[in-house]
Formats: sequence, structure tokens, C-alpha cells
Amino acid sequence: MQHTWLEPFLEMFGRRRDDTVHPPHPDGPPPSGADATHASPSFSTLEMDGTTPSGGGPGDAPGGAPGAASGPMAPSPSPSDRSDRSGPGGPIAVEASVRDLVARHEALHMLLVRMVDHVLVRDLYGEEITAGIESLLVEGLWAAVPGLSGQPASAHHLLPLETGEFLVFWPEPAARPLRLADAAFTMKLKLQHHLKDSVLRWTGREVNIGVGCATYRRRPDAEPRQEFFQAVREARTMARKELDLSDLRLARDFKAVLQDNAIRTLYQPIVRFPTGRIMAWEALSRGPVDTPFHSPMMLFDIAEELGMLFALERICRERAIACAGALAPDQKLFLNIHPRTLTDPGFTPGSTMEAVRAMGLAPENIVFEITERHSIRDFGVFYKTLSHYRGQGFKVAIDDAGTGYSGLATIAELKPDFIKIDMSLIRNINRDPVRRALMETLVSFAEKIGSRVIAEGIETREEAATLMAIGAHYGQGYYLGRPDYPKSETHVDIGELRPAAQLPSVGGLACSMPVGELAEPAHTVPPTTLAGEVRKLFEASDPLTSIAVVDERHKPLGLIMDYHLNRQLSAQYGVALYFKRPVSAVMDTRPLVVEESTPVEDAARRAMSRSRLQAYDDIMVTRGGVLAGIVSVQRLLHKLAQVQVELAKGTNPLTGLPGNVALEKELETRLAGGQPFSLLYADLDNFKSYNDTYGFKNGDRIILLLAKVLSWAVQRHGAKGDYVAHIGGDDFVCITSPRHAERVCRAATRCFGRLVRGCYCAEDIARGWITARGRDGMERRFPFVSVSLAVLDCHERSNLHEIGERAAHVKHLAKAIPGNAYVLECGVCQMRALH
Repeated sequence: MQHTWLEPFLEMFGRRRDDTVHPPHPDGPPPSGADATHASPSFSTLEMDGTTPSGGGPGDAPGGAPGAASGPMAPSPSPSDRSDRSGPGGPIAVEASVRDLVARHEALHMLLVRMVDHVLVRDLYGEEITAGIESLLVEGLWAAVPGLSGQPASAHHLLPLETGEFLVFWPEPAARPLRLADAAFTMKLKLQHHLKDSVLRWTGREVNIGVGCATYRRRPDAEPRQEFFQAVREARTMARKELDLSDLRLARDFKAVLQDNAIRTLYQPIVRFPTGRIMAWEALSRGPVDTPFHSPMMLFDIAEELGMLFALERICRERAIACAGALAPDQKLFLNIHPRTLTDPGFTPGSTMEAVRAMGLAPENIVFEITERHSIRDFGVFYKTLSHYRGQGFKVAIDDAGTGYSGLATIAELKPDFIKIDMSLIRNINRDPVRRALMETLVSFAEKIGSRVIAEGIETREEAATLMAIGAHYGQGYYLGRPDYPKSETHVDIGELRPAAQLPSVGGLACSMPVGELAEPAHTVPPTTLAGEVRKLFEASDPLTSIAVVDERHKPLGLIMDYHLNRQLSAQYGVALYFKRPVSAVMDTRPLVVEESTPVEDAARRAMSRSRLQAYDDIMVTRGGVLAGIVSVQRLLHKLAQVQVELAKGTNPLTGLPGNVALEKELETRLAGGQPFSLLYADLDNFKSYNDTYGFKNGDRIILLLAKVLSWAVQRHGAKGDYVAHIGGDDFVCITSPRHAERVCRAATRCFGRLVRGCYCAEDIARGWITARGRDGMERRFPFVSVSLAVLDCHERSNLHEIGERAAHVKHLAKAIPGNAYVLECGVCQMRALH
């Protein structure tokens, strides 16, 4: 093997001569692809072929952990393969390229980048995770260095040194956009931000990157090789130490931004589904245009590195409030706050309260948006501080839910008023059943803890329509409104997002569920498939009843039903005529094809309007003209009947009692009949504290207990035809005659007060109270759950709106009485309360 001047360089950094190093970056995209390899056994994706990096670890699926298959990626070459390479991308060519650079240029700038905890990460998480992090590191290097050096991509060269350590260098330009030390610091921030989400998802921790810089200058009396090595050593020494931030021009410029209050605030609307009204605006801060601080990532990362995060957030917060303008009483302003800011001694609620009141706003208008991307180091202090602000009326939102440190654990501890779902879960939710199911679960979870979901990053009409169909409470994203100043006051028209499947029916019951929700994967064949092969497919899979014929773009061409094919082949000469012919000769060329947004009711109507021979053929479901699945008529009609029965019953799924729709009809019928009746409105007291302490499952037991007690009391002390309904949550309504109302109330309150004690543990029963956090977040004692009943006398001159208002007023009086109580409304003014 020929010994060259680069050999000591490689040996000095622990590399073998036959290891691959990087050629210069091509004019095209950064390195990656099937031939991208690295000499280290834990990293095999550095050798370039001009393709675009995959954006993850080796073989990474989007959003997944390293190792999940995604896109073309050839296996790593063996050491012998690497040693034999001497072509354009091999070590000999690279060596010549580096030697030529040193010979041709008077000066070379270099940045040395290293993973600070590389050995620890490899030992804890293995070679595969480490390789994924290194791949992302190189991807981030290629993406960031042209903007920092002011040179085209082709001017840069990358050399892997020790494992987890890379050197990138380029000729000294005539003018550069940043001083080299500032470029090194900016590179550190960009790489840490680039790696953060993936590394946090893979390892549960952040990665620390060290960056050093140096300049090689050729001197007439010095050996170029030694001078180059010395520059590399200087860069490595700097990378292994903390950067001296005081000498950075970026640090001085950042301090000037703070001193001049040169922060701009943009406001992005948060839209209420399904009305389209603006519920709130999120205040987004930007630094001066045409500076590195215009990027919020750079702005806040530099502030955190310089220890000036609190000062920056104070300016951003004050400007956001001052520039927000008027808000309606029910509208809110979301302010981003770092978790550590709340525990900073300098952060006092008084300053924020003064700024809020100076603009004519109330604390109820302000929502502190706390990002999950930052860890909460002292959770006890943080929770105590947050509870204090909540007690003053401020609301709390968790940002980036699902991507941060604690996930659902943090949400469970903080019990936020709003949960903002990260855009990584929203992207393509209209095409991803897993994301859709996860979002449905999060919406249900939020409703159970008294929170509301905000879907972030909505960029397409389809995503917005899907989220509205799921039941997301609010939406935010470029599709609904871009950040702007002054803030947009326009009502967002999202009526077009409501597909025909969601329009309410008039004058009857209908199933508005999109047929796409019932579609099952289809077995497909091309039109050239022989009929005999299709027959074998039916025989090999017993449940298979239909096969879809599609073209190369997966667009439907026809349908083959098992029984139709049997009928054709069993006819005289059928096998001889069709068995060896293409399936296109025997398929139904005009099957029923519907878009996935078509209502189940419409699809069923069209299916049953076909000829008798085709009435029960499967229905092909498409998404934008492309086959998405198959749905059988049996499945369609079963779902239609099931939904219509539920709609007709109008029952509550927990208790089985009639719900809101059935109750309204019952009230309208009784009011129209002209006979007076009494309405009993039942509501539980101290239920939230019980739910928080004993959990939702036991909370459902209490609701079921109340349902049984009310049903028993009405049956025992009421009259035939009396009515009990569950209108949601812990609210119930009973309808009985005026002369039976008080007896029903007395029996219900006494029975419930006796039986509810069985829902508590022996220790709590002995004490007679439980300890829980109130709605203000403060811990206190709460008595046992009790029931309050409001009794109204109704007649033909009453209406539903009036009854609702009266019931709310009387219920308020009943809940003011401790323990199990009921209040009777007699006439218009006279009230009497009974225990």
C-alpha cells in the first residue's frame, strides 16, 4: 500500500488507511442514498452519490425509530469493499482532492463538529441509534454550512475523524457573512435544533454538540501538512471546551436587540370548530428582518445559551400584550412561556397583571402556552407557581403535546385548559387511520379532564375537514390563517369543510357517516390477469368475495364478484371460453364506485337502486379517484340500521337512559298536550374532586348510581308515564306530576346520600371528606358527592328556552345548600328550600 502524506493525518485521528472519507459536496443536494457509507462500524451513510438525505436515521421511517424501512438504502459495504474503492468517491481521489486544496489555496476555514456524549450514547442505546444520530448530524451539517460560509455547496469538503466527529472545510472567501467563531456558534445551535426531536424520540434525552473552528494559512517556510494538522488540533481543542460567548459578535448584536426592544409580534388565529369564529390568537415573536434573529429558533436558542431567556421573554410578553388590541370577553391571547421562566425569581405575576390591565384585558383573556419540548426541572416549584397564576384567572395550555419530555404524564399533572397537538400528528391525518384514531382518543381524553384540543399545523383543506369530523375543538395553521400584524379579525369561513356526509338531515333519521369509514382493504389484480388465476385466488381465500381490477395508477377499472365468476364459468363452455382469457373479459366494467366522503345513506340508496342481479355486489370506495377500499352491502346496511336505531333511541351510552334529543321531543309533546307537569333537574356536587381522586371509572359508577336512584324514585313514588333522561355528564332530568315531585325528590336525596358512601374507601368514610385540588389548583378538603335537585312547575305557556333558564336559576339555589338537597319553585317569586 502506498504511503502518502494523508496517512499520518488519518492515523492521528484513529482511522485506517482503507477507511472511506468524504469527497467534496457536489453542486447538487447533500449526501445520502444507497452508496452513502462511513468507515465507522456504527455509521454507514456518509459516502455521497448526490442524492438527498432521508431526514432520519439509517433506514428511518418518517417519525419512527432507526431501523424502520423507508426509501432506498443499500446495505453497508464490507471493509474489503471499501478498501478496493479508488474511483471518484474513494479514498485515493479524496486524498488527492484534499492535497490539491491545501496546495491551491492560501487559506482554508474549518469547523470541527463532535457529539459530546458519543461513547455514552453508543453504550446506552447501541450502534443503530448512534448511526441514526450521526446520519442526522451529517445531514444538518450539509444543510447549514453553505449559509454560514457564504460559499456554494460544491466548495465544501467533509472528513469523518473519530467516531461522532466530523471536519468540514472550505477555501477562505473574499467576504464571509459571519465571523468564523460566530459561524461555529450558529452551527452548534442549528445542529442541536436539527437533532432535537428525533434524538429525544429515540433516547428520551437531548444531544450536546461541540463545535470548534480554526483557519489554515499557508506559510512559505512551513510544511503544509503540519500546518493543516495544527489547525485541526486547534478546532478540536475548541470543540471540547465551552465557547467563549462574550467574544461573539452575535452576542453583542443580540444584546443590542434587547436594549432596542427590536422585537416584532405576529398573531396567528386559533379557530373554533365548526363555526369558524376566532377563539384566540397566538403571539409569535420575531427578531429584526435580515438578521439571524428573525428566526424564532435562533432568537430563543441564543437567548438560552447567553442566559438571557427571561429578559427576552419579558420583552416578547409585554409587546404581545401591548400590540394585541381589543379582545372580546370570550377571546384569548396565547403567550408562549418557557417552563423555566415560571420558576425564575424575576418572573412575578404582578408585572404581567399590570400589562394586561393596562390594555383593558382580564387575566381570563390570557393563556400561558407552555411547550413540552423543554423539561421541567423542578416540578414542585413549577406546579406551585402555576397554581398561583391560575388562581388569578390565567389559563394554561400545553404546547407540542405528544413530542416532548413527559407526554401524557405532564398533561395529567398540569390538567391544562388547552392541549395543543403537535403538527407531526396532524400532518396527512386525512390519509392516516392511525393518526386519526390517536386524535380521536386525545379529543375524548381532553373532554374527560375538562380540557380542549387545539390541532396545530393545519395546512390543507383535507386535514381541516378530517379534524372537524373527528371532533377537534379548535384548529390553527396556515390553511386557517397565517401569522400577521395587525391580527386578523376576519371570521374564517369553514362551511365548505363540512362534507355532505355531515349535513344534518331534515324531517327524519339519517346516517351521515362517510362510507370511507366502513371501507376494508381490497384485493386487487391488473386487467391482464387470467380468469383462471382469479378463480384460484377465490378458492385459496375463503372469506374473499370480490376482487378489484385496477390500472397501474390504482384507479378502478372493474369488479369481479365470486358468485358472478362462478356463474360464468359454470355455464356451458364457460371454462373453455373464459378460463384462459384476461379477467377484463369477465369483470363488471360498470361497478358502483363512490368517493370516501359519500354518506352511508346515499351509498346504500344507490346500491339498492341497481338491477336485482347487481344489488348486493360490493361497492368500490375511492379517494381522489384512486381505489381506497371495498365495502359490502351487508356491512353498509348493518351500519345504517345500527346508527338509525341508536338515533331513534337517543339513549345515553353510559346509562342507557334517553338523551337530549328524546328529552326535547318529550317536553314538546307534554307542552303541546296542555297538562301541567314538574321537571326535576338533578346535578352532582363535588363530583370533580371525586373524579380526580378516584378516577374516571369510579366516577362513572357514581353517575350510574344516580341514574338507578332516580329511576327507582320515579318508579316507586311517581305515576305511570313519568320520565327519566340523562342529558350528559352528571346532569339528569325527571318529569313527573306536580303532586308527586316532592316525594320523588325526598326519596332520591335520602337514598343517594346513603348509598354514595359505598363509593369511598374506609379511611375516607371514617374522616367524612377527601383531599383534592379545586378548579383553582389549590388543595383543600371536599365533602362527599351529593345530589342537588331543582323542581320546576311547567305548563302549556312554557317553552324550552324559558324552562332552561329557570332550571339553571333554581339549580344554582339548590347547589348553594350543603349536602343532598332539593329546591321547589312555587309560582314566580316564592321559593322554599328543604333538606
